[in-house]
Amino acid sequence: MGRRLALCVGNPDRGDDAVGRRVAALLEESAIAGFEVVRCCGEATAVLDALEGARAAIIVDAALSGAPPGTVRRFDLHAERPPLAKERGWSSHGFGLAEAIDLARALGGLPPVCVLFTIEAESFAPGAPLSTGAQAGAAEAARSILAELAGDLGPGEPRFSTDGKSRRACRKE
Repeated sequence: MGRRLALCVGNPDRGDDAVGRRVAALLEESAIAGFEVVRCCGEATAVLDALEGARAAIIVDAALSGAPPGTVRRFDLHAERPPLAKERGWSSHGFGLAEAIDLARALGGLPPVCVLFTIEAESFAPGAPLSTGAQAGAAEAARSILAELAGDLGPGEPRFSTDGKSRRACRKE
């Protein structure tokens, strides 16, 4: 059958890079049945480990593309290829999420339903709190994810079914 998960990427000690973890907390507060919430540092092998065996995944990460802070973007990773981090900055991680997604795609390990939400960041300063924009983006992304889980999507969009609840961490961090 396969797992369904939200893979929320980020470093809690680097300002807006923690936005994925904020989304994880919001999703957990909503008590989503049948959907695993996974926090991950964003390192490529940790991302691949988290995606292994999943049949549906929503990935959340901070982005640096020049858009206003808090801007949320959604990508269906089977229908489109987001710009690579080196080209346009859709992820705040160096060798990490972008490479893990490309590798999973190349090896046939990308879950059958795989969606990426990016939230535009303002600052990755060590020790800084989430910016106001990132907080607003986290709330918007969580609402959008919950809508996907509820099936409130337009025609042709992937849907996530639910039937139980669990939580885990990608690795000890």
